[in-house]
Amino acid sequence: MNFKDPTLENENNTSKLQLDILQEINEICLSFNLSLWLRGGWAIDFLLESVTRSHSDIDLVTWIEHREQLEQALVKFGFQKKIVSEFQTDFLKNNVDVSFVFVRISDEGEIVANGFPNWVLRKDALTIEFYTLHGIAINVLNPYQLLEEKKVYEKGTGRKLRPKDHKSIKIIQQIIKEKASR
Repeated sequence: MNFKDPTLENENNTSKLQLDILQEINEICLSFNLSLWLRGGWAIDFLLESVTRSHSDIDLVTWIEHREQLEQALVKFGFQKKIVSEFQTDFLKNNVDVSFVFVRISDEGEIVANGFPNWVLRKDALTIEFYTLHGIAINVLNPYQLLEEKKVYEKGTGRKLRPKDHKSIKIIQQIIKEKASR
């Protein structure tokens, strides 16, 4: 993918490289008809339709039943499988870290993170609504879900919220406010 968009001219090569990787993953998932949602910092950028900052990685969500096929396809296309747990699989390609969190439907009918039954997602977390940034059209976690994840970050990780998390919370709240006023 060749980026000539003026909004990326001042961006570092990492953002361009991450977008290339995201495009590749998106195309792989589309070719296998695998559902996929962005989460984290890139999700916010797609909601805003603008690259707002540099990101350290790409965070994605998909259904647990897609796991084996997804892992095989990504390895086939040159992704190195790194950390694997019941909850997620991490990959690396061209020095870009990619994490997939796997979700499932619980016996109670809730969307839960596989391996973390206490991490219950909102019923509307996985809406099918494509957002486009630099020619990439992808689903993004519902902004309310993104906000909830930021608010429980400290509890879930044991780490204090970082400055970027506080900034993300404010941005997500503004996105929600603007969507509600439409």
